[in-house]
Amino acid sequence: MALKKATDSTGLRPVEDRDYTRDTDGLVAQLNDADSSVRRWAARDLAAHPRAAAALCARLAQESDGSVRAVLFSSAARLGGSGVVNALLPLLRSEDAGLRNGAIEVLAGLPDAVAPHIDRLLMDTDSDVRIFAVNLLGNLQHAQVPQWLAQVLLHEPAVNVVGAALEVLAEVGTPASLPALRSAAQRFADDAYIGFAVDLAIARIVTP
Repeated sequence: MALKKATDSTGLRPVEDRDYTRDTDGLVAQLNDADSSVRRWAARDLAAHPRAAAALCARLAQESDGSVRAVLFSSAARLGGSGVVNALLPLLRSEDAGLRNGAIEVLAGLPDAVAPHIDRLLMDTDSDVRIFAVNLLGNLQHAQVPQWLAQVLLHEPAVNVVGAALEVLAEVGTPASLPALRSAAQRFADDAYIGFAVDLAIARIVTP
């Protein structure tokens, strides 16, 4: 007697419509999903979609879940480029310290794309933004960092911005920074902290 092939009682799974497409637009749409895990996976996958840079960074200001925000920053860093820089720079004005610090961390890893914006940041009308720009310079691997900081010492009117620049120059200053350091000491001769910070920076430069 011939054997009969057993039939699969389970059959094929029915085809179900996806809630989102897996292209750039679909992943961007997922960034607004109510489920944080969906948003987190979308943020991760968008690291391979340069066209999504602006949307990825825009989500940062709305995202309340810390783990999703961390992935958003990570993907932004992987994408890099001028689009990410342009989208992250406004976060330097945020009242949320986590957003500011995350933006600074990503921007510091994109020195070539950030460099064209430094002069404008150091001349911003908001002294807090100028301080955050100095903080960014402290982590920016760019050959012009000492020169930018020297310009702060020579021309910046706010003592707290100058103080921030002195802290960074104590770490990255070169002999070429010495004239600007001495100028800052003269311009703020009545400020004891500036005098101390200048002396410290000079000591570290001449006695590495």
